[in-house]
Amino acid sequence: MLKSELRKSMTDFLKGLSEREKREVEKKLLKNLLSSSLWNDAKTIGVTVSRGFEWNTMPIIESGWEQGKTICVPKCVPKEKKLVFYELSDFGQLEKSYYNLLEPKTEKTRKVEKSKIDLLIVPGLVFDHHGYRIGFGGGYYDRFLADFPNKTLSLAHTSQIREDLPIDSHDIPVQHLITETGKFM
Repeated sequence: MLKSELRKSMTDFLKGLSEREKREVEKKLLKNLLSSSLWNDAKTIGVTVSRGFEWNTMPIIESGWEQGKTICVPKCVPKEKKLVFYELSDFGQLEKSYYNLLEPKTEKTRKVEKSKIDLLIVPGLVFDHHGYRIGFGGGYYDRFLADFPNKTLSLAHTSQIREDLPIDSHDIPVQHLITETGKFM
């Protein structure tokens, strides 16, 4: 299957989950994430602000705040197709921007260098057993991950994991996958 076909198929699957099913999976993903050493060892965590059918990251952000962790979220720089992370301490520091994403207001937040992010939670739609992923098609995270020095993980339902994916030379795998059933890799 082509990446575009896999992307569409998984988007349809995720959109097809009932609200109840989605919430149940999200509760398990959150529990498994928060009980992991990856989470517990990290002081600064990078995470995308979710939207629509994506796994809800708001409880992850709130849990980080409650535990005194530094939470940073990305802002897209479309001309350069890159991500810049900013520390978020309040949801009021977000605004709708590029592609209707919720991103940090740069005048109300502080930029965080990528080397300071201990754990990066990388979004994706489809994953393989080696951590390769198909995201939303912009390549922003692959560019960011190219020289990211610390730990990476993605949250995924077991249905999002495939045996093999089409891989391009610029694709960068995540180091760990956490599913609703536990740590996958």
